[in-house]
Amino acid sequence: MGGGGGSSRSSKVYHERQRLQFCLLHALNNLMQEKESFTRAELDGIAGNLVQIDPNKEHWTPMSLIFKPHHNVFTGNYDVNVLITALEARKKKVIWHDHRKGASSIDLDADALFGLMINVPVRRFRGLWTGRHWVAIRSINGTWFNLDSDFSAPRSFRTKKNLLHF
Repeated sequence: MGGGGGSSRSSKVYHERQRLQFCLLHALNNLMQEKESFTRAELDGIAGNLVQIDPNKEHWTPMSLIFKPHHNVFTGNYDVNVLITALEARKKKVIWHDHRKGASSIDLDADALFGLMINVPVRRFRGLWTGRHWVAIRSINGTWFNLDSDFSAPRSFRTKKNLLHF
């Protein structure tokens, strides 16, 4: 259960479910706790703008029109550059955490900490396809929630220790 079970308090928690590979879109809306805080059109626009300023665009091939550097036009599947740009547009400062330091180095009580965005490995279609998946983690009214859009509902962490273990 990713560190915790469901909670009756989760009924007040906004939770968007996964559709196609738009996990970053859903994770951002779950993080912000607002439907359409971000839209597909906005993330597509960010990805397009990142392409325009990409210093390596002269090395692209015709396949680059489909498999764009910052997102896949068929499935969504946006990259970390879109995440950072989107959050900075909402005046959120993104701090990269090196997982080699361990989760215990994250100060979950810091006033400036809005939430966590984690990119986890996933296996789909009975293990035939592997990829990455964006997950939002946020404290709401003093309870930390795993807002994974693959879950049918948000899942609360029983303790901060459970969250750090996750």
